[in-house]
Amino acid sequence: MRTTRLNLAVLDVMLPDMDGFTLCQRIREDHLFPIIMLTARSQEMDKVTGLMTGADDYVTKPFSPAELTARVDALMRRSGGSMEEHSGEISQPPFLLNTRNRTLEKNGKPVKLTQVEYSIMRMLMENPGKALSREEILDLVWGRDYFGELKIVDVNIRRLRLKIEDNVQNPTYITTVWGYGYKWG
Repeated sequence: MRTTRLNLAVLDVMLPDMDGFTLCQRIREDHLFPIIMLTARSQEMDKVTGLMTGADDYVTKPFSPAELTARVDALMRRSGGSMEEHSGEISQPPFLLNTRNRTLEKNGKPVKLTQVEYSIMRMLMENPGKALSREEILDLVWGRDYFGELKIVDVNIRRLRLKIEDNVQNPTYITTVWGYGYKWG
């Protein structure tokens, strides 16, 4: 039997086989991961019951996806979950890459990236210190079916450096591994 490790549960109060309050209580008997209750019930007593049965947060319908995402992120931060894995952020100061909305910030200021530049940044930041060959970058960013020139990697790295490096002539974030490719840091 395959075991799945849960990092967070989002439960609706109105479930087909049992109510969400009961399920929440059962989960709490054996597990400590965060639980968010969703419901159309907005009565104070329902919220209190949800929190008393072990829920960490309670969201009433209708709600926006952005609100639910923010609450999930906040719970994962508080529970010690991996920021990269759960909040959709890769933080390597002075950079913060948001994988949910595909944005990059340097020192809190947005850096405009093309989709290709974003993909290269993400790949590099997910592999800090690891030398990635031009071929690996080409395959991961453009796909294995791409039959263009390998130099397209160098061209996009150069463009990316212009946007993120303090000194393009002496890059410190995206460094060249001579005769091979590039690495982050």
